[in-house]
Amino acid sequence: MTLFQLGLLVAAGVIFWLFFKQLFSGDYPKRGVDFEAKLPDEQIGGVSRPDKIFKKTETAAKPDRVEELIAIADDSVAKGDLLEARKAIESAAVLAPENPEVLRRQGYLAAEDRDYENAAEIYEKLLRIDPNDDQGHDALANVLHRLGKDEEAIAHHKKAIALDEGYAPYYFNYANTLYDLHRYDEAAALYKQAYECDPELTEAKEMYEKLEGKDE
Repeated sequence: MTLFQLGLLVAAGVIFWLFFKQLFSGDYPKRGVDFEAKLPDEQIGGVSRPDKIFKKTETAAKPDRVEELIAIADDSVAKGDLLEARKAIESAAVLAPENPEVLRRQGYLAAEDRDYENAAEIYEKLLRIDPNDDQGHDALANVLHRLGKDEEAIAHHKKAIALDEGYAPYYFNYANTLYDLHRYDEAAALYKQAYECDPELTEAKEMYEKLEGKDE
């Protein structure tokens, strides 16, 4: 036997001795014991805990849905998209059928559709909720005039002005009704008042100058 062969034999003997020593000592890795988590909640390999993922957390309060729908309607009207505005407002009306802001917009959109009977009913409902809603009186007056109910319209024009004497459009709208009824002197006086309340309302000035001195 050569020296090299003798060395291999010794090395093999040492390897076998170490293997059997480890085997019978019981000190070898056991699946599910040495490699399990030390703590029940400890995570291995990036495993996520469902109770953490789906845990209910406090979130910021969401805006009221009715307010969201009103905002959508207003934005749609500004863009000229009345169909989208109607969808938003009708949805809001389901959620809040007696909300004055919703009713006011419902009435406006009905009037834009020339559905004056429906618009009048909506504004009347608004005024039952709040008899002192000056915008409601003004809007109802305009709709009633369209329906030929001019005496009722005039009563609501006067009520709107009484509730807000400094708002130029109320005088202007009342003047328009009187103009259509050929009551030119009265209309001229109201156009003048509208312009005095708001000098930027140049249409009122133009109508006043046109009617000044015109006979009924």
